[in-house]
Amino acid sequence: MVHQQRSQGRLSPSGDTEDIVALLAPRLAHFAGVARTEHVTRAAQEMNVPQSTLSRALVRLEQDLGVDLFARRGRTVSLTPAGRTFLASVERALAEIERAAEEVRADADPATGKVAFGFLHTMGAETVPGLLHAFRADHPRVRFSLVQNYGEAMLERLRAGELDLCLTSPVPDAPDLVARRLDEQKLRLVVPADHRLAARRRVRLAEAADEMFVTLEPGYGLRRITDALCQEAGFRPRVAFEGEEAETLRGLVAAGLGVALLPPPAVPRPGVAELTVTAPRAAREIGVAWLAGRPDTPPVAAFKRFLLSRRGNLLPH
Repeated sequence: MVHQQRSQGRLSPSGDTEDIVALLAPRLAHFAGVARTEHVTRAAQEMNVPQSTLSRALVRLEQDLGVDLFARRGRTVSLTPAGRTFLASVERALAEIERAAEEVRADADPATGKVAFGFLHTMGAETVPGLLHAFRADHPRVRFSLVQNYGEAMLERLRAGELDLCLTSPVPDAPDLVARRLDEQKLRLVVPADHRLAARRRVRLAEAADEMFVTLEPGYGLRRITDALCQEAGFRPRVAFEGEEAETLRGLVAAGLGVALLPPPAVPRPGVAELTVTAPRAAREIGVAWLAGRPDTPPVAAFKRFLLSRRGNLLPH
């Protein structure tokens, strides 16, 4: 069946897609309303728009498409074959817009909205669960989308709009981000339980200059800190194994495969000794970061205030 074509269509088949969308989008709801009632006057009353406005919108829509969507008999109309084809897609598009609108309204609700929150793997076992438990004492229905990753990957997701806030280390210094230092976490030299240094409580990092190290992969914040501390201690670490997660590195140390600079574990691990590093000062700063200029929804603003209120008391002691 051939669709009837209007001779004065406003858009060519090769027209720019963005131009087509900009022209058609405001008229789709009007079209769907008239198609549902098959009566211009009733549709205008249901949608609370002047009948003349509705009639002009339909005429313009048909002109923009270059296709007759309705067969008209006075105030009564019926869909043409082209109109029925168009209506099926329009109803799907309007339903998807409605679903998206409901979703973003729900996410912004002060009581039940959602926060997309990123954090380092090393903070997932104890720190973040404790923070969420404390926050939800006053905000019991706020929902969280949680992402564990290394620092640079989280900052990329902040910039892409996939995260609202993230806990990271080192604290970033970038013009498109806002970051606040929240706490400091001491790093320990972790050695096998039968290591020559295992009986010590304190050690200078230079005393491990001849050891093989197990470290996180390049790009991780803790790897950059490890390299910088070793350089400050006068040596470049010899790396035996690289991994993606601190507790895996502890397991490698326990197996006698090297030593590591790591934050304290949530639960003590057998097979290793954890030594305080006296020189250089071995610590990493933990901070919260967000995208500069991005408006906060009420739940994000509440959680941000909560995190900032924990400055100096973020980490379990």
